[in-house]
Amino acid sequence: MAALSILELGRVREGFTRGDALNEARRLAQHAEGLGYKRFWVAEHHNMAAVTTAATSLVISHIAAGTKTIRVGAGGIMLPNHSPYVIAEQFGTLEALYPGRIDLGLGRAPGTDQNTVRALRRDPSASEHFQQDVLELQAWLGPVREGQRIEAVPGSNSNVPLWILGSSLYGAQMAAAYGFPFGFASHFAPQMLDQALAIYRGSFRPSKQLPKPYALVGVNIIAAETDEEAKYLATSQQMSFANLVRGERKLTQPPIDDIDTYWTPAERAQAASMLNFSIVGNRDTVRRGIITLLERTQADELMIVSDMFDQDKRRRSFAIIADVMAKVDQTENAAHC
Repeated sequence: MAALSILELGRVREGFTRGDALNEARRLAQHAEGLGYKRFWVAEHHNMAAVTTAATSLVISHIAAGTKTIRVGAGGIMLPNHSPYVIAEQFGTLEALYPGRIDLGLGRAPGTDQNTVRALRRDPSASEHFQQDVLELQAWLGPVREGQRIEAVPGSNSNVPLWILGSSLYGAQMAAAYGFPFGFASHFAPQMLDQALAIYRGSFRPSKQLPKPYALVGVNIIAAETDEEAKYLATSQQMSFANLVRGERKLTQPPIDDIDTYWTPAERAQAASMLNFSIVGNRDTVRRGIITLLERTQADELMIVSDMFDQDKRRRSFAIIADVMAKVDQTENAAHC
C-alpha cells in the first residue's frame, strides 16, 4: 500500500497576494491532514514570481503550527545554497517545536537561475561537495561526540530524518550508498525514473535510519468530477510550464478553454515532456493512472502535485485522489486475501 503525500510551492495566483498563497498552503495542509495524507512538503525555489517557499524553514513552521499530525518538511532544501551547520540549526529548531513531524529532503541543484545563484552568494562548484555536506549535516543532527567543541543547538540529537531528492542517477546512487530514502522528481523531470529506481533498489545498503529501500515518486494529478473539467483545470499548470519554457515569470493564471491557443507546438512538446507523469481526469481516469504508475514503479509513496487556480477545486482534487487511493488499497487487500 503506497502512502500519499503533497508537494506545495505556495503558488501566487493572479489577483491574490503572497500572503494569500502562504495561508492557502496552510489551509491545504489542514485539509490534507483530515484526508489522511502522510506528508506535506514545500520546496526551495528562488526568484520565481509565483512561488513563495524560498524561505523554506519559515514556511514549514507556518504550516506545522496550523496542523497537528501530518509530517511537514522540505522537498527539498537545496543544500549547496547553505551551510550544513545552519540547516541543522534550522531543522533542529523545527523538530524541537514540532517533535516527530519534521522531514528534511535534500537536493543539490540551486533551485533557480545562474544570475540568482550569484545573488545567493553560492559558489558554482558547491554542488560538487553535496555528498560531503549531506554527511556533515547528518552528523550535526546526530549525537554529540566526546570532545566535540561545536554543537548545533537546537539540532544535535534531533536525528531529523534525511531524504535524498533528485531527477538523475546521482541522487539514486548516493541514497543507496548511505541508506537514505529516495525521492524522484518525476513530476517535472521523468526521463530517468525507471533507471534511477532500479539503481537505488539494486545497490541499497541498510543504515540506522533505514533498513530497506524506500522510494517516493512525484506525480502530477488533477482530479475532478469529469475528464473535461479536469482537463480545463489543468490548463493553469500547463500555462505555468509554457511560461517556464519561455523564461517568463508570471503568476498562476485562471484556466482557459483551449490550451493550444496559448502555447506553440514546440512549447507544447517541451512542456509535455516535463509533464509526462500526469494523471488528469475523473475518478476512473485517476484510478487507472495510479494503478498503472504503481505497477510500473512499485513506489512506496506518491507525492502529489495538483496545481490549479481555483482553491476549492484544488482541495476537491486532493479529496478525490485520497478516496480513489483508499479504494485501490481495498482492492489490493482483497486480492491478497
